[in-house]
Amino acid sequence: MLESDPDVPRSALTRSDFERLLTAGRHLVAELGVEAVLIRLLETARELTGARYAAIGVLDAERRTVERFLASGLDAETHRAIGDLPRGRGVLGVLVDDPRPLRLADVGSHPRSYGFPAGHPPMGSFLGVPILIRGEAWGNLYLTEKPGGEFGEADEEIVVVLADWAAIAIENARLYEATDAQREMLEEAVEGLEATTAVARAVGSETDLLRVLELIVKRGRALVGARSVILLLSGRTDLELAAAAGQVGSPAVGTRVSGRGTVFGEVASAGRAERVDDVAHRLGLADQGLVTDGAETALLVPLVYRGQSLGVLAAFDRLADDPRFGDREEHLLLAFAASAATAVATARSVERERLRHSLRSAEHERHRWARELHDETLQGLGGLQVLLSGGLRQGGEALETTTRLAVEQLGTEIANLRALIAELRPAALDDLGLVPALESLVERVRTVEGLDISLEIPEDGTLTALDSDSATAAYRLVQEALTNIAKHAGAERVRVRVGSSPGQGVEVAVVDDGHGFDSSAPSAGFGLVGMRERAELLGGTVEVESSSGGTTIRALLPEAGSG
Repeated sequence: MLESDPDVPRSALTRSDFERLLTAGRHLVAELGVEAVLIRLLETARELTGARYAAIGVLDAERRTVERFLASGLDAETHRAIGDLPRGRGVLGVLVDDPRPLRLADVGSHPRSYGFPAGHPPMGSFLGVPILIRGEAWGNLYLTEKPGGEFGEADEEIVVVLADWAAIAIENARLYEATDAQREMLEEAVEGLEATTAVARAVGSETDLLRVLELIVKRGRALVGARSVILLLSGRTDLELAAAAGQVGSPAVGTRVSGRGTVFGEVASAGRAERVDDVAHRLGLADQGLVTDGAETALLVPLVYRGQSLGVLAAFDRLADDPRFGDREEHLLLAFAASAATAVATARSVERERLRHSLRSAEHERHRWARELHDETLQGLGGLQVLLSGGLRQGGEALETTTRLAVEQLGTEIANLRALIAELRPAALDDLGLVPALESLVERVRTVEGLDISLEIPEDGTLTALDSDSATAAYRLVQEALTNIAKHAGAERVRVRVGSSPGQGVEVAVVDDGHGFDSSAPSAGFGLVGMRERAELLGGTVEVESSSGGTTIRALLPEAGSG
């Protein structure tokens, strides 16, 4: 309560006025939102002055007109009857042009008064005070209809102090809102960083493309809380469904959609994200075949790597009260898609490189076997043909002698072909196991090449328990090493050691006393490349040490299921 009658204009503030202003100021500066400050300012100004109506006119950026108008004391019906709210003309414009307090006994008698629109309640007494922030006009506080008469000097002082409090509170609230907005932006940035870090960690150790695609759709769905996520990869003229996660429909992986005339194609070609709030209307029939049944909303983001479109990542229906995707989800999925695109490009590159190595190695093997057949078998058969032709021409005893020689040569060529077949795939490896196959290989190379080869194999039977892939890899590593030694090393003695122990895997070592070579040089050939590829496919390693005193090749193959 004021110490004097609030209906009587006063010229001096009372102790109660100061206390109430202090309380009002505390309440204003405690508000953390500009809107909340303005609402409380209107209520407090009416309470302290007894005014029936209060309003705030917020100025535009140029401070020339009222951009926003808030009123208190008017019911909803009166608001509708008034229609458009004031824009700072007439008496209200006086404070816009000259931001100083204005007190009138009758607002309608002022020279700049335009009168009131139809439906406007009658207003007589008027008090207007500018709200200055950092010395600049931000808006104006208007009060009308003082009960019992006009506003006094004390009312003006109260409202001026209140406007000062309001200016501080508005500035604080604006700073808080700006800080809060920055905090949200930082949180989104951190979430985006966490998303990209998550996918980098998840796919960083993955080079299999299918596994990478699976991880991307699963991680992307969890990131934005979507009901389903699909990933389409770009082809020459269309897009192919490569992976899906969540509540997906019937379309299977491999389904294709045209890159032209569809939303998916537009996002892929333009490289811009698109939010769809009405899937049934926005997506065409060709696109709807790839959408979860009953999906309402969608968020499509492009997968772009070094300026090249790799495809589209599409999420459908947030698992929330509102299924629509907002700015936050778009920013997160875009950041995620950038990292995902890098993972896809890397996996594709590794896949292509593996294929190139495989084709190169296969072509090298074809060349080697073609040379073997040409230089040995074909020449041997050619010589046999000449021998038999000569015998036929001579007839008699010469024919008999020629036939015997031909039979001997046929036996030699049959043996050569058997050796060639054994090199391609020894029957002993399939029928008898790794140990007999290695013994047969060493004996054959020893006989044919004249090398002194020792074979060390554990007698505890551990090699017989190896799975087929490990046994084949161990055999091929020894075979390739012995072939290289026979052709290039100029060695006399070779030591072959193959062992296996629980938890350690299979260890293969081949040591020769040849002249060595530079294992890092390109001229090392495809033998080492093939050995390394074969070991890496099982998760193993191959190490080579070579010098003028000889070469050591060591390979370690993990146990089945541990690679």
